[in-house]
Order: sequence, then C-alpha cells, then structure tokens
Amino acid sequence: MLAVLSKVELRVSCKHLLDRDTLNKSDPCVLLLMQTQGQWMEVVKNNLSPVWEPFKVSLNSLCSCEEKRKLRGVVWDYDSRGKHDFIGEFFTTFEEMQKAMGENKVQWDCMNPKYKIKKRNYKNSGVVVLLDLKIHRVYSFLDYIMGGCQIHFTVAIDFTASNGDPRNSCSLHYINPYQPNEYLKALVAVGEICQDYDSDKKFSALGFGARIPPKYEVSHDFAINFNPDNDECEGIQGVVESYQSCLPKIQLYGPTNVAPIISKVARVAADEEQTKEASVGPIRAPGWAETPRAVTPVGGPVWGWAAPQASLSPQQYFILLILTDGVVTDMADTREAIVRASYLPMSIIIVGVGNADFTDMQILDGDDGVLRSPRGEPVLRDIVQFVPFREFKNVAP
Repeated sequence: MLAVLSKVELRVSCKHLLDRDTLNKSDPCVLLLMQTQGQWMEVVKNNLSPVWEPFKVSLNSLCSCEEKRKLRGVVWDYDSRGKHDFIGEFFTTFEEMQKAMGENKVQWDCMNPKYKIKKRNYKNSGVVVLLDLKIHRVYSFLDYIMGGCQIHFTVAIDFTASNGDPRNSCSLHYINPYQPNEYLKALVAVGEICQDYDSDKKFSALGFGARIPPKYEVSHDFAINFNPDNDECEGIQGVVESYQSCLPKIQLYGPTNVAPIISKVARVAADEEQTKEASVGPIRAPGWAETPRAVTPVGGPVWGWAAPQASLSPQQYFILLILTDGVVTDMADTREAIVRASYLPMSIIIVGVGNADFTDMQILDGDDGVLRSPRGEPVLRDIVQFVPFREFKNVAP
C-alpha cells in the first residue's frame, strides 16, 4: 500500500536524442504528464544526451498512489518563444519505474508516432533513462505530536502602513488605553489556544514591515522586544507587553513581505534538524527505508526527517502564527518559501485581521488546489492554514 504523503525523487537522463535544431543541437526538456497537469523539468542547452537534476513530485500527484496507473512522458526541443518541437514520447507506470531503485536503471524508447509510420527503418528518437528513484515518507503534524515532539511557536505581526496610523481610532493598531485593538484581540484569542501546546510557554515574537530604531530602516523580521539575540517572550501576556512597548517606537511602513519571516523560522527549523542529526544520527521511523534523503530547504541541506521515537531526545516542531491585514506584496517569494518550508517540521497559521480582501491568503492555504512555487514545484505537505479573524471572533466559545 503506497502512502499518500510519500514523495518520489526521480533522476532522469536521455541518450542520442534526435536533433531538431538546424544550426545547433536540440535543447531538450521533459514534460511528465501526471494526474491533473504536466510538470516540466529543466532545459538542458545544446545536448542530445542530457542528464537532469533530481526531480521531486508527490506520489499522489504522480499516479494517485496507483502503481499500475499509466503515465506519459514527453521530450521536447525547447524554444524560448514557446514553439517547442516534439522529439518523442514514452509510456510507463510507477510499478515499472520502481525497478530503478538501488543500482538498477530503467529505460524506454522515445518514440515519435509520425516517424514510426512514415520511416521504414525508424527505431526511436532517442532513449529515456531513469537513473534512480527514491521514495520518501512524509510525516504529518499528528505523527510528530504522537512521536513526542515539542512545539515551538513564533508570532509574526504585520506593522505595515496599510493598518492605519496607531493614533487614529480607525487603525487596526489603534492605541486604546481602555480596550484592546484588533491585533491584540486576534493575538490573545489564537495565542491562548496555541499556548496550551507549547511546553515551555515561550513565544518568539517578530514584526515585519516597519521602520525600526535606531536608524529607522525597514525591517521584515525584527524582534518586537528589540533583542535580536533572544526574541522569546514569556507566554502570550509577554508577547502582548512587548507589542504594546514596541508600537510607539516604530514607524508603520511596508511593503507586506512575509517571505523573510517564513524563511527565518524555516532556518531555525533546519538548524534544529541538523543539531538532532549530529547528536543522534538520522531520525527514521521504524520499518522505513534505511537510506536517508537529502533535501535543500531554506538554510541549506538537511537530512530527511521522520516522526521521532520516544527513546530519542524530543524533536522540535515549529508553528509560525502570522497576523496580517491583507494583501501580500512578495507573493512569488512567499510561495517559494512555503514550498521550501514544507520539507521541514513546520506549519504556518495565517490570521487575517480586519475586513480586507484575503484572496491571496486563501491561495496560500491551498484548499482549492496544491500550492506551487513560481517554478511549478508543489508543496511536499499542506502546511498553511488561513483563518479570517472576523469569522473566528464571532464564533461562540
């Protein structure tokens, strides 16, 4: 039985491809036609025997976890103007592709059906070779909790000018001595729930989109207690106090860039993974493949992670809580950062504050489809949950 949350890593090459360019050699690229849409591999310039970088895809996207499902691969001569020349195609199944695990290789003739009919001595338009295939089990948030992971929470607060001048009563950051503003309401309502799952009750508290002292330069990942060496606060109340102290000292500015915050937490998660690997060796679930995998999330390569066993020292799972008022400015970078973070023990909760259009946040949530990076790479896991606070606060406890 194939696991839905598995990831497949493929390494593909071609040999003796048909040259479709008049003056130069072909620029081949491969399109794998999967369950719902195709996904391109990189283009290799002027090479009739290219070797591509390893290509990753979820098993569910590849074949709906059906080993015998028919798959089609197409090889094109890439054209920057979009008029790609067809070189050939091949058909396979995931069952057949698995023969490439270990030292074995699998290869297929790359066939052009028109040439096969017209040319008497036609054999193929080249050969496609699957050099290696690896299957990586991906563990869910629940797997981590059941495995005894410690939860570490980080709160990130939007200090962009679109929130309004804190001295104005219409501002979402309005400094009101008699009642909490919208950000404080959201912080306390969601943070107190999260706090119950954090073993040490300490929250890293960050801000983004403001000019900060002493030089009043724009920062997208500053500690709201202004202590870059220790951004942790004691519980949600500590975060509230740091927020109230921070707000009069900064200038709300912009733009609304959230990728730096996501990348910062991802680097911490990656560093934690590397520390665990150095102290106890690669963490693997019982009965799973003994060969570790190497991925490259934000912060550098990290050996594959799995649900920790009780005998090991507790592993950290990182949750980033982002409070923001609306449109993300660095959407492409944010999508890329989320895809990279999906390889790590990390989840993101985005709380929309105010009445703005939160369409971008719903896209990041991925409920209407798989979130992809600008390069087309899908998330390894669905790690983003978006909640409009205006709906959350009206729900009776």
